[in-house]
Amino acid sequence: MNSLRNPVTRRTFAFGVAATGIALAMGKLAPAAALTQQQELVDKARITFEKLIGSLEFGELPGYLKRAKAVMIFPDIFKAGFVIGGEGGNGVLMVRDPNKGWSQPAFYTLAAGSVGLQIGGQSSETIFTIMSDKALQAVLNDQMKFGGDMSVAAGPIGKGIGANTTTNLDADVYTFAKTAGLFGGVSFNGAGILRKDDWNAVYYGAGTLPQWIVIDRKVSNPNTQDLVNALSPY
Repeated sequence: MNSLRNPVTRRTFAFGVAATGIALAMGKLAPAAALTQQQELVDKARITFEKLIGSLEFGELPGYLKRAKAVMIFPDIFKAGFVIGGEGGNGVLMVRDPNKGWSQPAFYTLAAGSVGLQIGGQSSETIFTIMSDKALQAVLNDQMKFGGDMSVAAGPIGKGIGANTTTNLDADVYTFAKTAGLFGGVSFNGAGILRKDDWNAVYYGAGTLPQWIVIDRKVSNPNTQDLVNALSPY
């Protein structure tokens, strides 16, 4: 301790202690790295899936999911209007291979506009079960539009969890939507599903197409594992 009697040494020691304290404080108070938009959507998709798959309202969803070619999960589709309405939201597409299981998620967006007597707003967490190869190919080719040649129907509600007696599979796509707000029901007729090439490129690499992610499985991101695991029982 005698060395601390030297004024220069004391100043150097004090500066070192102060610098260490500041560094520790900064380390303790530094915020965690912010999630990217893409990762946030992946995490929200998992939460939405787990919420709906375990809901008594959608007791037949597991049965439909086990027969589906693919699934799209939209954590937040917002629909609002005053005479002229519109809806939109971002989601993910995942395809099941009988041998490889569920694919990584590819990013998509839903967009639609409508005109009519409508007042109010509604937010819905939605799962689309894609039942036909035609519908899946339409999504991959960026030509999916609900209604007309691509039939969409509301999935049944209010039955037992895990029901496997699903027989009515006439529609190309079934929707299971948990809504909040006031709008008078959920209808997706006329809505279009478009791929988000920019998001797929950010998350998986430049030039990545949905086909590479969900069919060819050329690319992957380890941060999707929790979502993939959530779907794996189905």
